[in-house]
Amino acid sequence: MTEQNAPIPYGEDDFDHEDSNRSGNPHFGDVLRTRLARRQVLRGGLGLAVTAGLFAGSGAATALAAVAGKPPRLRGQPLGFTAVPTSRLDDIVVPPEYDFSVILPWGEPICGDYPAYLDGGLNSGADQEQQVGMHHDGMHFFPLTKAPPHKSKIGLLVMNHEYIDQAAMHPAGPVSIGGVRDADQVRKEIAAHGVSVVEIRHQHDRWVTVRGRYNRRITGATPMEIAGPVRGHAKLRTAYSPDGTRTRGTLNNCAHGYTPWNTYLTCEENWAGYFVNRGERPREHARYGVATGSGRYGWETVEARFDATAAGSDATQDYRNEPNHFGWIVEIDPFDPDSTPVKRTAMGRFAHEGLVFSQPQPGQPLAAYMGDDAQNEYIYKFVSRERYRPGRVAGDLLDQGTLYVARFHDDGSGEWLALDIDDPAFVQAAAEAGVSFSDQADVLINTRLAADVAGATPMDRAEWGAVDPKTGQVYFTLTNNSSRGADQVDAANPRGPNPYGHIIRFLERNGRADATRFDWDIFLLGGTEDDSLGPNGDPLTADSIHASPDGLWFDANGLLWIQTDMSGSQLGSGPFGNNQMLVAEPASGAIKRFLVGPGDCEVTGVVTTPDHRTLFVNIQHPSESGGASWPGGMLKPRSATVVVTRRNGGIVGT
Repeated sequence: MTEQNAPIPYGEDDFDHEDSNRSGNPHFGDVLRTRLARRQVLRGGLGLAVTAGLFAGSGAATALAAVAGKPPRLRGQPLGFTAVPTSRLDDIVVPPEYDFSVILPWGEPICGDYPAYLDGGLNSGADQEQQVGMHHDGMHFFPLTKAPPHKSKIGLLVMNHEYIDQAAMHPAGPVSIGGVRDADQVRKEIAAHGVSVVEIRHQHDRWVTVRGRYNRRITGATPMEIAGPVRGHAKLRTAYSPDGTRTRGTLNNCAHGYTPWNTYLTCEENWAGYFVNRGERPREHARYGVATGSGRYGWETVEARFDATAAGSDATQDYRNEPNHFGWIVEIDPFDPDSTPVKRTAMGRFAHEGLVFSQPQPGQPLAAYMGDDAQNEYIYKFVSRERYRPGRVAGDLLDQGTLYVARFHDDGSGEWLALDIDDPAFVQAAAEAGVSFSDQADVLINTRLAADVAGATPMDRAEWGAVDPKTGQVYFTLTNNSSRGADQVDAANPRGPNPYGHIIRFLERNGRADATRFDWDIFLLGGTEDDSLGPNGDPLTADSIHASPDGLWFDANGLLWIQTDMSGSQLGSGPFGNNQMLVAEPASGAIKRFLVGPGDCEVTGVVTTPDHRTLFVNIQHPSESGGASWPGGMLKPRSATVVVTRRNGGIVGT
């Protein structure tokens, strides 16, 4: 008898909202309430002011916050496009000055035998291994030539594929017989995860896919190396890799990063739900939420490596340590299709949303900022041990360094707490908490626990980070937090729970990436016109209201692109409409809505060509609740990349 397993609707399970933090550390909400309660009261909205002394004494060239009624001078030009209204259309909406087209939908053939996409979910697992993956997310454009203008006309678009929709992937949804999943369906689902590397060119006024030699799929089954302090550790030994140095695949690839040496970093976010452990769960499983009943997609019924239950005489006889192979930053060389991806373990193990580097300074260490996207988790920074030397460094720069976690103080200052077994403060904190680590690899495998005992500040789902190219300030989206209690509400911070989210920013002391102190403040609070705070100190308007900020990216002109990931009732009713992308100019405080996506989708992933005349945006899980299937009204909806250009051929955004 064939059983149909109902797919899990996006947003209705806890896959993206997992809360396994039981540390009891003071919440960011507590700190924020105290911080903002000391400010002057402005008219309307939340009644919050943005103070002029945001980064006073920090060495910042300019203070971007405004005194009430005295906004700072414009750093750049005003936002030169017509703001689009909120929309619930099942299509893309862009300003009237712009056009858009759609490329690289899920299932488009890009390598191997180039098997054609078959509507209705009819492609095989082998086909999917040669096609664009599902549910596009973070991405980057790598030019294939340094010569202008061609560097903006031909390049590699490298993108993540976060997860899958089983109902869309198969003709009649997921199939199992006697509790065992269909093997080819599982192969197809694993292949739809990971990363796509695709050569694209601009010709005849449109972007097209090229059957180029760089085209490649990295999937949930691709062989990979493990590098850094955790390589070879006992807690990484499995039947596949008895010495703990190799692994297979990357999963739940959400946001991304890219290095100064021109490689791509994909980030493993909500990976824990893919595994099951029906036996005793070690802390490196329990603190991350590895399931005890069944994995999210039931892959363990076909592939043993997704069953982390101890079954053999030691770890080399089973896959009890397989979950420890995930939750890392993975480096991929897009220019070498034969290269092996590398998991960089010095940067910590958690639900990596993305990664953004500090502005590289020759002769100084390089810093990377990362958020852990789960309720009440933390913001991290990795600082390389070796100094950055252009043209003389590669990925192994990321294998040695110090991992820090952020603590936010109520006076607007903050500190980076070292998660280092040789750091006396960390050793003392762990001893006081009654927690022991065998070595630095054990600290990194249990990064969340290490951050707990260090005393980090729990955050409202830290997602994408972005660094302002003009000032070096670091921004992070805090999407929302349904677990913040109503007892935390007061006039200064009326969000318990926090359904709308906000964006914070901070600046390292003395502008150094290796600083252990920083200064922070709130850039904006998302929400309605009656319950929000814009960058200029006033409530958001009809042209800028939004909720659940997620994707975040600064372009070279200093414009901040903000993308949203609303779900549930925020999409179905209320003032926000479909998910959207906004543009903010931090110095002036201007913010406008630039794009609205089709129904049910998340708007995510954004990058431009080097000349800033073409903008790429990813649309994830469109038409998920049924009805019309974007794009093109086919049987199954398909995530895809949207190409946006200005009608006069000018710079996007300005």
